[in-house]
Amino acid sequence: MSTLVISILSFIVTLGILVTIHEFGHFWVARTLGVKVLRFSVGFGKPIWSRRAGPDNTEYVLAAIPLGGYVKMLDEHEGEVAPHELPRAFNRQKLPTRFAIVLAGPLFNFLFAILAYWLIFTIGVEALKPVVGEVAVGSIAAEAGLKQGDEIVAIAGKPVQTWEAAVFGLLDKILERGQVAVAVRDEQGGTRTIQFDIKADGSGLDRGSVLENLGIRPVRLHLPAVIGQIEPGGAAAQAGLAVGDSILSADGQEITDWAAWVDYVRARPGRMIAVGVERAGQRLQLQVQPAATPSPNGEIGRIGAAAAMPALPTELRVRVQYDPLEAVGQAMVKSWEISALTLSMLGKMVIGQASLENVSGPLSIAQYAGYSASDGLVSFLRFLAIISISLGVLNLLPIPLLDGGHLMYYLIEAVKGSPVSAKAQLIGQQLGIALLAGLTILAVYNDLTRLFGAHS
Repeated sequence: MSTLVISILSFIVTLGILVTIHEFGHFWVARTLGVKVLRFSVGFGKPIWSRRAGPDNTEYVLAAIPLGGYVKMLDEHEGEVAPHELPRAFNRQKLPTRFAIVLAGPLFNFLFAILAYWLIFTIGVEALKPVVGEVAVGSIAAEAGLKQGDEIVAIAGKPVQTWEAAVFGLLDKILERGQVAVAVRDEQGGTRTIQFDIKADGSGLDRGSVLENLGIRPVRLHLPAVIGQIEPGGAAAQAGLAVGDSILSADGQEITDWAAWVDYVRARPGRMIAVGVERAGQRLQLQVQPAATPSPNGEIGRIGAAAAMPALPTELRVRVQYDPLEAVGQAMVKSWEISALTLSMLGKMVIGQASLENVSGPLSIAQYAGYSASDGLVSFLRFLAIISISLGVLNLLPIPLLDGGHLMYYLIEAVKGSPVSAKAQLIGQQLGIALLAGLTILAVYNDLTRLFGAHS
């Protein structure tokens, strides 16, 4: 199955799962608190499947556009309500009931993330130890005294076991700026603590790898030059490269491993490269033009391809696993950390301290969904958890049309003792539409730039 098809199917499955969970939160709490639900829809637009069931004859709908969903409740603002059903109308409910129903959607997104992380920690996952491979000259990491071969063991006093934990820990501290203490273990087993000076100029918050922006690269595994993943629309896909291709040469020079291929591509942004590949026993000649991608040390070439990953060497491998009870606490902590990090990143983007290029839209989500689905259950669960948390945080923002906007109105109502006026709500809806439209345009623009831009 092609990478594009996997990405599309994974995107649909991802949104289907997360939208269903979000809307089920609204649905379940509404039903539990006695509000009549008329329709439960996953997706928008024309229904492709529907049925009615339950004591209230609720309509369950699967619609054609899988970009959201909604729960339609009995409400006098939506149409006439029979006198005998007025007690079950949403608008007739007391403020705490309405607040609980609206809050339930984002809350279920967070609960799902906790469940996903609990499964991950219970199943266990093998990951790469945070062993430093290279430190760029003149970088933040170099100035701090980080050395090749050092293993990061703690960030700001919090232990880390994997590169993923190191990335999230460093990103969290980058958002705070200032000094951050990083404990490392050298190749002889000695430990020391160094201080990263996170500059106030936004270093590390631009688009790209957090580690590279700090001048750190993980230890390089000896990987054969075999393509394991292709980004849809990227330079590699446009050149006709395919998953499973072995890279033999570049401009007539032998390519010995994946590291050599990466170095060759990174050094040639925007320049055409003649690539010799072996595919299914046949040798082919292709032309690929790396996209020119910004980095702290100038532009680098990027083609949108990843290596086929062999098993990690024992000395660089760590298994993260907890017993079921301990995994509950670890899952809650992890979900809280990702939630706080997401909210902090959004705040930094609003005040201009983080690049708006970090905003991703449906194309990027589809791409990453495809990658995670191809990597197995644990990887896909991790992706679902992160996106579910993002949806929960986004929906709690005080923007009219979102759940957070409704909660904001309810808080105002609680303070002033009466509902927000219809005129004020209308103005809020117009403002909300404008903000969400702008965010959507920005996200799609960033997606298109990543996938198709930067070619000369």
